[in-house]
Amino acid sequence: MNEKNKQVTWGGRFKGNPSELMLEIGESVSFDHRLALYDIEGSRAHASMLKHVGILTQEELEALHQGLDQIAETIQSGTFKWDKSLEDVHMNIEQALTQLVPAASKLHTARSRNDQVATDMRLWFKDACVSLVSELESVIKGLVECAESNATVVIPGYTHLQRAQPVPFAHHLLAYVEMFMRDIDRFASVWDASNICPLGSGAIAGTTLPIDRLFAAEALGFVDDEGNPIVTQNSMDAVSDRDLFFDFANACATSGVHLSRMAEDFILWNSSEFGFVQLPDAFTTGSSLMPQKKNPDAFELIRGKSARMIGNAQTLFTLVKGLPLTYNRDLQEDKLPVFDSFDQLMLSLQVTAATLSGIELNKARCLEAVSDPLLLATDIVDYLVKKGVAFRDAHHLVGSLVQLSEELELPLDQLPFEKVKALDKSFDEDWVSVFSIDKALAERSGVGMPSPDQIKKRIGLLKELLDEKA
Repeated sequence: MNEKNKQVTWGGRFKGNPSELMLEIGESVSFDHRLALYDIEGSRAHASMLKHVGILTQEELEALHQGLDQIAETIQSGTFKWDKSLEDVHMNIEQALTQLVPAASKLHTARSRNDQVATDMRLWFKDACVSLVSELESVIKGLVECAESNATVVIPGYTHLQRAQPVPFAHHLLAYVEMFMRDIDRFASVWDASNICPLGSGAIAGTTLPIDRLFAAEALGFVDDEGNPIVTQNSMDAVSDRDLFFDFANACATSGVHLSRMAEDFILWNSSEFGFVQLPDAFTTGSSLMPQKKNPDAFELIRGKSARMIGNAQTLFTLVKGLPLTYNRDLQEDKLPVFDSFDQLMLSLQVTAATLSGIELNKARCLEAVSDPLLLATDIVDYLVKKGVAFRDAHHLVGSLVQLSEELELPLDQLPFEKVKALDKSFDEDWVSVFSIDKALAERSGVGMPSPDQIKKRIGLLKELLDEKA
């Protein structure tokens, strides 16, 4: 056996070496090296457990921990040499440790790369969820601040991209806060599901050695609120389960869609046709041909990146759907989609928070748009309902008013009263009192509605929640 083949940890039953093409398709260290510190953390806990059950001596444990710490330092400093011929992050670290500590040959006792990577990924998911929640909170804070500083601005709300009813700009922004808060809940659920230790499941069927899975789980922080260790209950499921990957990727995709929808609103509002907002120069770009252009590229890229996150989620489902139990090498491809979704969502959230801090409103343009009396057509329906007219009849009457407005080429609120009264005796001269934005919003005072008081209460509560998390 040549020297190269000795480094292949599974090479004992093979006469020849893998081909260069096999090494190329089989390596994963080019992307799973980002698990290195989690792998070292898992190895430290596993070594401590082996000492705990009498498989390692105290001296061996100390030497292993010292060697792992030394490798961690080189990884963090960027001086560690990754070798694709060793396939993955696990074997790279194990081979480096072997050169430092003779006892490294014992470290893989009662452990497989199958349960090793499952453990590494659960540790990674826990940290990834914490990081994303922090960035989501930054976006929420930016939205709340923008809403509070523009609390008096009213814009048209839209359905079917047609002007529908007046809504405070703040209420519109706070709708996205609700979405991002649900995203936080989703990532919290993924964290909870990640907090179960698969280490000790081995390749498929555990081990005959007297290991202590609860000891290792506790050492790695896989514990409940009372500090009790939590471990997986089926070794076959533990090494083949990829539900966490689905859940994480779906949570990223959902959050990406929320960002994309918000980006689209700002792209529209920034257009010349709307002109409601001015985006900061730092997050817009120009045209190589047309010197007048100021393009909303940051929001457009965020809108585009949501497609990547959706695609990553679908990649994972397609990857796993036909796999028999338990581990199959296909599963090596499970990491790139979740790593990419994490990276793209982190960047999108950071850019969103930074862009929000520099947005300026064109209040005059907003006021002009919301002054359209047709936006209060539904309030006329409510006016008639309060006078005892059945809703469907009232809806039909107001439709006739709109038709009359178009025929006379007059704004709805300037129709002659005698023509309005001729449509239905329920109209009194006070019907024009409906055409007050302030009144219309103030009367929408129910929970979740856009009255100034309700918005103020919601902003206050959100600020308290953010302060508690700070």
